[in-house]
Amino acid sequence: MRAYAEALPFADGSFAAALAVLTIHHWSDWRAGVREMARVSPRRVVLFTWDPQADATWLGDYFPHILAADRQRFPTMGAIGEVLGEIEVVTVPIPHDCTDGFMGAYWRRPQAYLDPHVRSAISSLTTGVADDCLSRLADDLRTGAWISQHGHLLHREELDLGYRLVISHSRDRARGCAEPPREAE
Repeated sequence: MRAYAEALPFADGSFAAALAVLTIHHWSDWRAGVREMARVSPRRVVLFTWDPQADATWLGDYFPHILAADRQRFPTMGAIGEVLGEIEVVTVPIPHDCTDGFMGAYWRRPQAYLDPHVRSAISSLTTGVADDCLSRLADDLRTGAWISQHGHLLHREELDLGYRLVISHSRDRARGCAEPPREAE
């Protein structure tokens, strides 16, 4: 069913869980979308997202304007908690051979970012990557400068790039959304 996250066409309490994967930064009003998730799934809301307060990886060295824009688009864990109440935040390290294709997936394969097909599948890179950023990365890969600065990463199996699983399971919210509280007699 096609719908906007900010106005889900489902009754209160329709689902046992609601899941959003690397999407809330695209919503026109992420708070409204998260509230809608909690409305239709009062017991559990799960978000796979990126924490804009996380340390930048080497990608920030080559694409600083993208990092700055993403820090504005992605909500912080605290902001998400303000909407959902108590949340559990789990760090999701990204394996070196991740094939999903999101921004951090190729952290150990920097040459992939030079491929226009790879970039076309990464929303942050479809908004326009400056040619000088790509040229600098290509030059540093060719000259070995990237290896000199970041070669230590080639021995890592996984890396914390700031991706987080945010889990909200609230019995109080579930009771409040599923049916109104009963008045004491």
